[in-house]
Amino acid sequence: MAFNDLREYLEEVDKLGELRTLTNVHWDLEIGRITDILCHRENSPAVLIDEITGYPKGYRVLLNAQGSLTRLSMCLGLPILEKPMELVRAWRDKIKAAKMIPPKVVKEGPVLENVKEGKDIDLWKFPVPKWHPLDGGRYLGTGSVTITRDPDEGWVNLGTYRVMVHNESMVGFYISPGKHGRIHREKYMARGEICKVAVSCGQDPRIFLASTMELPYGLTEYDFAGYLKGEPIEVIESDYSGLPIPAHSEIVIEGEAVFDELVEEGPFGEWTGYYGSGSRMEPVLKVKRLMYRNDPIIMGQPPGKPPWETTRVSGINRSALLWDEMEKAGVPDVKGVWCHPAAGGRMFNVVAIKQRYPGHARQAGLLAASCHSGAYSGRYVIVVDDDIDPSDTNDVLWALSTRSDPAGDIEIVRRCWSTSLDPLVRKGQPTLNSRAIIDATRPYEWMDEFPPVVAFDPQDLEETMRKWGKLIYE
Repeated sequence: MAFNDLREYLEEVDKLGELRTLTNVHWDLEIGRITDILCHRENSPAVLIDEITGYPKGYRVLLNAQGSLTRLSMCLGLPILEKPMELVRAWRDKIKAAKMIPPKVVKEGPVLENVKEGKDIDLWKFPVPKWHPLDGGRYLGTGSVTITRDPDEGWVNLGTYRVMVHNESMVGFYISPGKHGRIHREKYMARGEICKVAVSCGQDPRIFLASTMELPYGLTEYDFAGYLKGEPIEVIESDYSGLPIPAHSEIVIEGEAVFDELVEEGPFGEWTGYYGSGSRMEPVLKVKRLMYRNDPIIMGQPPGKPPWETTRVSGINRSALLWDEMEKAGVPDVKGVWCHPAAGGRMFNVVAIKQRYPGHARQAGLLAASCHSGAYSGRYVIVVDDDIDPSDTNDVLWALSTRSDPAGDIEIVRRCWSTSLDPLVRKGQPTLNSRAIIDATRPYEWMDEFPPVVAFDPQDLEETMRKWGKLIYE
């Protein structure tokens, strides 16, 4: 399906029957409650909210933009797929075939319909939600893209970091340590130079997806978004910041990161399902230019107690990346990987293998816990046999309960990379955690003696379903 921006994407979603519109909703927690309801139901619709309390008609907030497998398949440029592992396999194949398409620089775009500077900047003109009950303020940046440039190497990074509105012309600029935008920021600080930043708060969903995918350092996410689109993303080179901004964005703010003026940021309900990082004094972004389309749309993707929209998206992506990295590292016969959305798409990962030699399962588990896609804030890796669907929680729990013995099948790895958002990292302590690798495969040494599974042939089941399914499920 062809679309060039968020509005054309919503037209396609509407054609699929997956778009709803709500009116007269309050920005103070009510939008957040609706988001919570949507995200805790699989394949729920996208919701566009208009006529928000206290704001004019046309100033809208979009929720759950990619929250179904159908919509996610569409954004990833894949056939419509209905089973998680089918989507992981298709996405993995697409990543392998990736050919970067650099953005196309244009002079004009819809984002320039309104341009404000100086005293005319007012971020409160937008219906910025307060998403969660204990949030320290209202967050414009949840489904947003923060754009920075490396001062040494010149490449541009797009990352998704939370953006709290402090006042009409200043926002928070919190980024977790180790993230590419944080590295850029630290380089400017070390050089004593101004760090200019752009933040897009409503854009082609493919740009947003690219910004969340933890691409290799030095690779510009615009190039990958172009691959997803099949043609270059149109950008405008700002005469203020010099940064390329999406020409079709709904809202873009540009400003300077201020390092010697810290303002309390947070707390904010995060992807772990907790207000994990509390509040802290953080640098701010002083807004120097505000651009927006007529009748702008804020794309909201607030995190919360998993599973939620982005953990489903990131779970698909990280599953494919983890699978690929394991194979590149030499682990044979990996048959499936699933980074469970209920654990934030990071903390509970399942790997299915066809066992080939003693120690194969341990090798797979240890590598899955330490390669790039599994290293940050992991917690559990469960290795299962190839007759187990890693995305089927019942299947995994059955294997865990019947094929693993706690005394001999659990390995603990200590002092691993965690995050300040981890609720088990106490404030002021190092951001370290441990990993459990659980071997839930049949014991290799006597696999042939292991009791057979009570199961029917899948083809026979399909035939029975064709014969009787309609009568059973009518």
